[in-house]
Amino acid sequence: MSGAPGFTLREIRPRDAEEVLRLVQALADYEKLGHEVVATAQDYYGALATRRIQGLLAEVEGEAVGVCLWYETFSTFAGRSGLWIEDVFVDPAHRRHGIGLAFFRAAARKALESGHAWVEWNVLDWNEPAIAFYRRIGAVGREEWTDQRLSGEALRALAG
Repeated sequence: MSGAPGFTLREIRPRDAEEVLRLVQALADYEKLGHEVVATAQDYYGALATRRIQGLLAEVEGEAVGVCLWYETFSTFAGRSGLWIEDVFVDPAHRRHGIGLAFFRAAARKALESGHAWVEWNVLDWNEPAIAFYRRIGAVGREEWTDQRLSGEALRALAG
């Protein structure tokens, strides 16, 4: 799969697990959440091998400079499935070359080819450059929804 001049996009394979981990760690560091990354390359290997996650790598001269990871979701209200983009990251030195747009176009094509009704993701409320980009490509924020998470000790306590 090709991209705009200067980079290519290709499907992520299990053997790319180390690169995926490196790029996810860079994303987490950018988001000031590096301390939350506990995933290992083996975790990514397993998730990619079983297709729990799928995605694309952006490469420049054979070097991975960006990642886009997604998985399938389902809405009981709509009775349809969608793609949830979990992570999109482009190395700062390679931004503003169309890689992010190419990732979203490829994810949109994948969604339509697979019969999905939407593509969704979340964004940190302080990331104004990303939000502006998302508005330019036609994304609409879902202000009325708030993410909730149960994990760690609270998850274990509830499971009882």
